[in-house]
Amino acid sequence: MIQVYNTMDGHKVEFVPRDAGKVSMYVCGPTVYNYIHLGNARPIVVFDTIRRYFKYAGYDVTYVQNFTDVDDKIINRAQEEQSTASAVAEKYIAAYFEDVRALNVLKADVHPRVTEHMPQIIALVEQLLARGAAYEVNGDVYFAVENFQDYGKLSGRDLEDMLAGARVRVGEQKRNPMDFALWKAAKPGEPSWQSPWGEGRPGWHIECSVMSKEYLGDNFDIHGGGADLIFPHHENEIAQAEAASGCTFARYWLHNGFITVNDEKMSKSLGNFFLLREILEKFPGDVVRFYLLNTHYRSPIDFDDEKLQIAAKSLGRIRNAYLLLQELAEQPEASDASADAAMRRATETLRCCFAEAMDDDFNTALAIAAIFDYTKAINTYARQAEAATLADGLQLMEALDEVIACIKPQPAAGIGANDEMIGRLMDLIIEVRQQARQKKDWGTADYIRDALKDCGIALEDGADAVRWKLI
Repeated sequence: MIQVYNTMDGHKVEFVPRDAGKVSMYVCGPTVYNYIHLGNARPIVVFDTIRRYFKYAGYDVTYVQNFTDVDDKIINRAQEEQSTASAVAEKYIAAYFEDVRALNVLKADVHPRVTEHMPQIIALVEQLLARGAAYEVNGDVYFAVENFQDYGKLSGRDLEDMLAGARVRVGEQKRNPMDFALWKAAKPGEPSWQSPWGEGRPGWHIECSVMSKEYLGDNFDIHGGGADLIFPHHENEIAQAEAASGCTFARYWLHNGFITVNDEKMSKSLGNFFLLREILEKFPGDVVRFYLLNTHYRSPIDFDDEKLQIAAKSLGRIRNAYLLLQELAEQPEASDASADAAMRRATETLRCCFAEAMDDDFNTALAIAAIFDYTKAINTYARQAEAATLADGLQLMEALDEVIACIKPQPAAGIGANDEMIGRLMDLIIEVRQQARQKKDWGTADYIRDALKDCGIALEDGADAVRWKLI
């Protein structure tokens, strides 16, 4: 039984999908006016992992993640770059895919864009007007929050309290300061589309209600995003979607915690953000993914380079154990019954503990801790276990990597991608070192060992062979 923390309920509840054996997920994607930063990357990795776990657990998953490709920020960036809004959006969508590929993030089943769904957006706004949930003023259309009885139910905010501190800004035509734009009348030089209310473009919130409905229906399973989207974005999505359909919008609301820098939220507005591609210049993408998954998704993460360095070493230990298991599963050493039994118990313990951790609101931190415990068993017992036992363990580790997506070493670009060539080069280096040792040329042998260590490769001198591993 999978339990999820539903923001709407404020506690963990059993996950029961709308359709048996299937999961429908919508996750808010980026507004594409810049390269993504680490704070943007967290929900991308979190919900990719949740999607992967549902698949591991046997569900058929439909995963939708949008791009906001028309917005004030995009228009401003186009002016700065002396370009067009559409060109800016294309540039940063391409950059997005390049960056998240390094994090082993799977593409969504659908990546809808706002600009591709104008007829559906206009149709939903018309529906809200017809139901008295919205009103039009001089080409602008606003949602009337006082006409939606449950406004504030996701964020736990009281509408009267919000109204007490709210103000209508000069130039706005709202009836109520909490009303929000569904459609904005065109301004000179901005991209716009023809509508029943004149040229204009959609407000921010309407897009996600439309695109989730388009691909998942009125009442789908999971809506995800960062905690900063709970209010007003997700609250407004609920209001407009449910006012139009008359039924529950999303069944479960999942939100990841912030990434902080010196205990302050990472954001572009505060200027304390780190672009993902800048981080990827110093750390491999799978290390960044591992770092993000080492904390439960709802908890905050405080960022610094040292924590990424620690993550890199920890991931290295897991990978070394995996590589040892892979090697021994193909060419097992001497067998010992007690070691074999211990290895089998460890494999079954990992299988159970991993599922238990992930079933408990996708606790990747505990799931990774279970993998660490298993690496100790590999290092202790694998050399004396049966080939079939090791093959079972290897199969499980590879299955878990389909969820965590950073256990198996990733090939480097260029020549490094040729594993066979790397193996042959290492065999040659080890042979040269062995010849030096046979001649009692300890200085050369030690120099080769130390130079390889500086390159991140450790040699292990065994009784019958020399092994190498990444460190």
